[in-house]
Formats: sequence, structure tokens, C-alpha cells
Amino acid sequence: MPSLTKKIVHGKPYYYLRECQRVNGKPKIVSTLYLGSPESIRDRLLRPPPAEVAFQEFGGSAALFSIAQALEVVATIDRHVPKLGAQGPSVGHYLLLAALNRCLAPTSKAQIADWYDKTVLRRLLPLTAAQLTSQRFWDNMERVGPQPIAAIEQDLAHTAVSRFGLDLRCLLFDATNFFTFLDRFNLRAKLPQRGHSKSGRDHLRLLGLAVMVTAEGEVPLFHHTYAGNQHDSVSFHSVAERLFERCRSFSQQVRQITLIFDQRNNSEENLKLVHQSPLHFVGSLVPTQHPDLLAIPRQAMHRLDRAQLPAVWAYRTHKLVLGVNRTVVVTFNQKLFRAQTQTLCREIHKRQRQLEKLQSRLRRPRPADRGKKPTVQGVEKKIKEILRGRHMADFFSTQVRKTRPGLPRLRFQFRDAAYQKLRSTLLGKTILFTDHGEDWSDEQIVLAYRAQHEVEADFRRLQNPRHLSFRPIFHWTDQKLRVHAFYCVLALMMLNLLRRQLAQAGIALSLVEMMNQLTNIQEVTLLYPAPPGTPEPLARTVLSKMNPRQKQMVATLGLERYRSH
Repeated sequence: MPSLTKKIVHGKPYYYLRECQRVNGKPKIVSTLYLGSPESIRDRLLRPPPAEVAFQEFGGSAALFSIAQALEVVATIDRHVPKLGAQGPSVGHYLLLAALNRCLAPTSKAQIADWYDKTVLRRLLPLTAAQLTSQRFWDNMERVGPQPIAAIEQDLAHTAVSRFGLDLRCLLFDATNFFTFLDRFNLRAKLPQRGHSKSGRDHLRLLGLAVMVTAEGEVPLFHHTYAGNQHDSVSFHSVAERLFERCRSFSQQVRQITLIFDQRNNSEENLKLVHQSPLHFVGSLVPTQHPDLLAIPRQAMHRLDRAQLPAVWAYRTHKLVLGVNRTVVVTFNQKLFRAQTQTLCREIHKRQRQLEKLQSRLRRPRPADRGKKPTVQGVEKKIKEILRGRHMADFFSTQVRKTRPGLPRLRFQFRDAAYQKLRSTLLGKTILFTDHGEDWSDEQIVLAYRAQHEVEADFRRLQNPRHLSFRPIFHWTDQKLRVHAFYCVLALMMLNLLRRQLAQAGIALSLVEMMNQLTNIQEVTLLYPAPPGTPEPLARTVLSKMNPRQKQMVATLGLERYRSH
């Protein structure tokens, strides 16, 4: 049973609550709870309940602040864009806070102060409300031009490589675009232009973004903003020299770098630039432009390593590609074949139902006084709309003829031979080409190109509305848009470095799950009324209750050092 025990230590009494039980027939102390001195026991008993409880987001803010410190973000930015005066926050503080906001809870500059007030960044990165107005952000962003952005990014990339041990043997390059809501009459901004939107928003002005990331960890080391109506190959050509220079600057870390890019960047000029650079490359070809390679039967292919590439076959050869003899690997992926076949069958059945519906409507008796009669030209236009889509017009033969009463009739037939030819040649196949010779195996070439999906995953992360959203873009000049793109890519760098750090400790999580776990760790402050004779209220700060995964993350990242004591 519990009992109160007093101990005298250095002449002062201290009390313990002990519980004694019989173990194997003998009394034994099974638990001891330290209560403290008589004064501390009295203070706890007489202490009133908390007058106020404050919650602040802790986990995500502390973890990303730790990454920012390792990268020396503020010092690096301030080295290239120094403060104008001795007082107040620097440009580095503002851009870091903008990047942290993108990571944790993307919002406009006018709302950053409210968000900041609910996080432990108030203590880690102390700023006043007057310093967090949108005007102060814009004034500091105004001082950051294209040259400082490039210099800052290069320094941050080198710091990331050296501090986090990034693998640079394979680097991935890709480009995308983001729609904006800039007014069409805003002629000051030249970057946002109408073009083909990869999000299907062709009616809006687009901003292009190209990035180069590591294959391991997807950490961005280079980015470039460009006009949204520019083709990917043109953008690659315009940025190639800067891209190669960035890669050359890593020569101390790795002797050979292989650049991975997709078919949208192919052109004779681009491949000539890559050939003249110190880089190797792996790319892909447009399959329909190489029917001789598509005609290679699966029986002529050999199966690749089952552990690394299950259900993948390959055929290796050499071919002149844009005037240069290259190693070419044609692959057949059974899983890709099934997925493409299912998608194609779904689209075929959809078009077939639409044609049957149109055919039935034309056969239906029509009252003489009911609207305008259908015409052959109108029906042919409707058929063209129905069969719009890749390969669909090749799969159906259609005929529209006029009957004696002058009404059109539709006949159509599915071309099974065209479908079977497509199945045996195109579906499931990818054509890769590289300047690597016998020094790389088929498996190495295929695995290197497959890493391309990592940069595409980064683009999807930049569209996550809760963490890392590139949109909406609350800026309307080219200079501000470039700065916005810079701190969004910086946010992506910090998040992927954090995710990589956790993965190396055995905590493999998606970016969204990682941030959900971290941002749910709150710092809870209990404020008690001031005791008699003391002017300051008592405060006790603890972390909110954590699940085992959150405890593991806090211990791995060493976040306890950022907790208020």
C-alpha cells in the first residue's frame, strides 16, 4: 500500500510516495514517486488552475528551421543581398519565412503574420507584427534580382551536397508550367503567357518552371523560370549553359554526372550542347517517329533482372539519332502494357457508345416542324469531335450518306486490324537512347530513366494545397514571380532534405504524411496567475501527446532542443 516517506538531504526534508507489496512472501518497494520539498508540495497544492492555455505549432516549424540552419539559408541570402540598415530583419529572414510558410501553410503575404503567430517561429525567428506586413515583404523581395537568385541557389546547392551527402551521379531535368490569374491587360509581366497548360487551363496565362533534382532524394539543385508559352526544348536550349555550369561546379564531389531528360527536350541543337558538355545523358525518343524500333518483336528481346525490373524485356542496338550514333534500348514493360491496354479499351468503348448514340438519333423519325434538319457536314463535324483523341480516328471507319428524304445516315465499323497492330508495336514500349556505351548495362540505363518520375513527383508536390503549394501566385511582375519561384523551390529543397533525413533513420514517409505527423505536434503553454509577491505569471510548457511515430521523429531530428523550457 502507498506510504509517505521523508528523507533528510543536506539538512533539508524531502518527501517520497512509496508503494510496498509482498513479492514471494516478502515486503518489497515496487514504486517510488518523488514529491519534493514541503514548500514545493504546498505551492502545488495551493496553485490555482491555469488562467490561460496557449497552443503553437511545433513539430513542422522546428524540423524545417533545423534544416534551414544546416543550409545556412539566412546567412547565404544576406551574403549576396546585404541588409540596408543595422536594424530589423534582413532579406534572408523574409525569404526564409516565405519558404517556411510555403512548407507549412501556404498563404498570401497579408496573412503570414496571423499564421506566424500560431507557430513556435515566434521564438525561433522573432519578428514583430509591423515587420510582417505585405509591403515589407515586397520591399525586401524587390532587392533580389536574377543574378543574386542564381548565386544564392548555387551556394545553397553546394551546402546541401556537402552537409547531407547527396548522390550526384544521376541528375534529373524536367519542366512544367503553372497557371496564374494575372490580368490579360497587365503588359508589365512578360513571363506569364498563354500556351499549352499541363493542368488543362489554356485560357489562363502560364509561368514555366524547369528544375534539376537529384535522383536520390529528389533534392532540387537548379531551377529556371521562363515564359509559359515556350516549348520545353526551347527552354532547355536557353538554360543549357547555366545548367552545365552548375553541374561542372560539383566536379569535386563526383567525376561523372549523367543527366536524365525526356523526349520533350529533344532537338539536334540540344543534343549537340549535351555532347559538348562534360555530362553523360539518358533520354527517350518519340516512339511513333521510329517505326523500325517499334516493329522489334518481343521474342527478340531479353528479360532484364527480375529483382530490379520485374516483367521488363529489352532489346539493345545502335542507331543514328539526330545525326549521331547512339546506344538505343527498346523496352517492353508488361505492367505498362496492361495499363495502356485498359485505358485504350475504355476510350474505344466510350467512342463506340457515342457513335451508336449518334447513329440511333439520326435513325429516329423526326417531325417535319421540329427545328433545323441535320446535315452531312454537321454530322461529320460531330464525328470528328467524338474521335478526337490519340489513335481514335485510326480505330473507326465512318461513312455518312444522304438518304432520299435528305437526312444523313451514319455507318461505322471498328478496325480491329489497326487495334491489333498498335498492341503489337506501341503499347508497353519505351525507346531510350544514351551516350553510355558498354560501360552501362541495360538495367542501368532503364533504371536511370525510370528515376525521371521523381522530378515529376516534385512537380506534383508543388501543387499540394496544404504543403508546398506554388499556387495561387499573388504577384504580378516578372521580378516578383522569379523570387516567388525561388522560395518555392527552396521550400521543396528543405522538405525533401527533411524527408530524406528521416528515411535514412528508417522512417520512410510521403511528404504529406511526414508534414501531417510533424504539424500535429503542438507546444502547449499553461499560464498560471502570478504567486503572491512575484510580478510575473508562472508558465509551464510541454509538448502535446505524441504517438510512437511522432516520438521517433522528434528523437531522430533532435527537436527537443527547440522546445521552450
